[in-house]
Amino acid sequence: MIDFIEGTIAYIEADCIILNAGGIGYRIFSGNPYSYREEQQQKVRVYTHHYVREDAIYLYGFSNREERDLFRKLLDVSGIGPKGALAITSAGTPGQIISAIELENINFLTRFPGIGKKTAQRIILDLKDKVKELAHIKKTVRVVEGLPNDEEMSLFHAFEEPKKEAEEALRALGYSDAEVQKVMNKLEAEGADLASTDKIIKRALQLFLTT
Repeated sequence: MIDFIEGTIAYIEADCIILNAGGIGYRIFSGNPYSYREEQQQKVRVYTHHYVREDAIYLYGFSNREERDLFRKLLDVSGIGPKGALAITSAGTPGQIISAIELENINFLTRFPGIGKKTAQRIILDLKDKVKELAHIKKTVRVVEGLPNDEEMSLFHAFEEPKKEAEEALRALGYSDAEVQKVMNKLEAEGADLASTDKIIKRALQLFLTT
């Protein structure tokens, strides 16, 4: 089991980062790989989940252990694979997701890509008792009903290239073309001034969860 890898970000793709560690390039799938852009060519630590199946071996990466722990809990839910679990942990904070499970907030859970009412009910049924083990995560995050603060709501100018990259990343998380286009239209309607791919993705994910 690979717990974490330290190395430099060699390059970034729509659904993953390539981490150069000891002369080996590790392809690590991430919900928001562009969040590492400012750290490109710098040494970083990425917490990983090593996923093995008959025809493939994958590494999924997270910036902290809390996200990875929640990701692993979600994998225990019948019908949720790594891609679905990654989309959930990327779109919402661990504290929000844990609160939604504890409060049996089906409406919140169904806002995640690929999560219908039955799957949301299964998440609650399977994890309501298990997430108590992750209660420490909630101490540093807002509750489900909390809205982004003023600083997080500040908007930046959207240049064409960051916008395209953000659209690709959102599709990689499981959002449809129609959903991506709809959220981009909302950003434009807000008069969004998004300066980077990472900021566009973060704001888009906020909108997915609050609308």
